[in-house]
Amino acid sequence: MTLRVVFSHGKDSEPWGHKILALAETARGHGCTVDSIDYRGIDDVEARLQKLLASVPRDGVRPVLVGSSLGAWLSLAAAKPLDASALFLMAPAVHLDALLPPLPELPAIDRCPTEIVHGWRDDIVPCENALRFARERGATLHMVDDDHRLHASTPRLQVWLGDLLRTLAAR
Repeated sequence: MTLRVVFSHGKDSEPWGHKILALAETARGHGCTVDSIDYRGIDDVEARLQKLLASVPRDGVRPVLVGSSLGAWLSLAAAKPLDASALFLMAPAVHLDALLPPLPELPAIDRCPTEIVHGWRDDIVPCENALRFARERGATLHMVDDDHRLHASTPRLQVWLGDLLRTLAAR
């Protein structure tokens, strides 16, 4: 079975930035098809979500949604409608109720395993938000000595994404 990995970048990032390029290489190395949605020029969160939902084929392949910051929020919001097979979230913009709409219902953790990577020095999304969300979700959480961009942790991100993809492929 071929896995499809769909990347969603953060608010002010781009679809083929540093992390996504490295993670896409990892995904392709595991035989996955890869896509990265371009949200540049779309400021409205709901419009970004609609673009993600419209961009992923509904062909029976359950996507692995990978997102960073606002892209992680989009991945979470799209998980149930896209029947995601897993979520890999980096510095997810969660529990920012004053800035983002509430997340819709998420798929069950056994149907959609969730891995989160968050930096202790994140000055955009407090690490307490990731801790709280991981506890509520029952997700695997990796806390690293890094900032919001997680660039210093890219090699570890690649290892953790690779481990997730191997687990999914073995199912």
